[in-house]
Amino acid sequence: MKKILIFYGSFGGGHLSAARSIKEYIDTHYKDTETYMVDCIEYINKSLNKITTKAYSEMAKNAQWIWKKVYYGVEKQGPVAKMTNETQKIMAIKLNKLLQDYKPDLIISTLPFSSHMCAILKKKKKINCKIATVITDYAPHNQWLMHPAYVDYFFVAHEGMREDLLLRGIQENQIKVTGIPLSNRFLANYNKEKILSEFKLSSNKKTILFFAGGEQGLGKDTVFSILESIIKNFPELQVIAISGKNTKMKNQFDKLVLKTNSDETVKILKYTNKIPELMSVSDLVITKPGGLTTTESLASRSSNNSN
Repeated sequence: MKKILIFYGSFGGGHLSAARSIKEYIDTHYKDTETYMVDCIEYINKSLNKITTKAYSEMAKNAQWIWKKVYYGVEKQGPVAKMTNETQKIMAIKLNKLLQDYKPDLIISTLPFSSHMCAILKKKKKINCKIATVITDYAPHNQWLMHPAYVDYFFVAHEGMREDLLLRGIQENQIKVTGIPLSNRFLANYNKEKILSEFKLSSNKKTILFFAGGEQGLGKDTVFSILESIIKNFPELQVIAISGKNTKMKNQFDKLVLKTNSDETVKILKYTNKIPELMSVSDLVITKPGGLTTTESLASRSSNNSN
């Protein structure tokens, strides 16, 4: 039986969503294959995972300028990139234990850090299995492309990324244009009337699905003002606002609905596992610029239009 190890990260939900979709597809279509999903940073060090997740959250909410510096610092291969590279060399030692114990035939990574660490181990001849990197965005960043000679496959979202990777020195046979992995639920056809009725929404109004940015609450003041503006200036629309795990945002949204007397046309959801269904009935999705959510929205609209 072939063994596939799938790495993801808990910060930025797209990595996990993509990993789950990949596992779902492999488990369904390849019965002679065993899959195992691992949160890479969590495995290496739980405390480190908490710190990095918290740091990501805080930068996203309160210090976007720092995140911008880090992002472009790595892209330019400057001191930040060198520091990241050296840190991951150290962390790769811990990751190697898992690889030696599990002995995968293939490693699939939806997180750049784990792909980088596995490439380091392959370069040192600690492992010799195939490595596949799934880039969960619509443009490549150098963090995904560390030690590319030791990564067998790069799965990318569109043809334009193939050209970009070729210019960065990646070989043609390493690049696979597949789109970003997503659950089949976003491709399903749903009963629009039934879903609108379930959430007590009208079938005669245009529907906006509004994401607040989840637990990170990306740009929370801006998010709140946008929702307030929609409610006040477009009373003919109805809104489904998803606050996710962000309790403070949920409370703010609830107060806004009460203040504007819009409980008939605005539904605030703290959490729901029915995002595919809600996307299928929505005319517009407003969200942060994540590769997974963008892909899910486009797929839902395409499926909805085919009805």
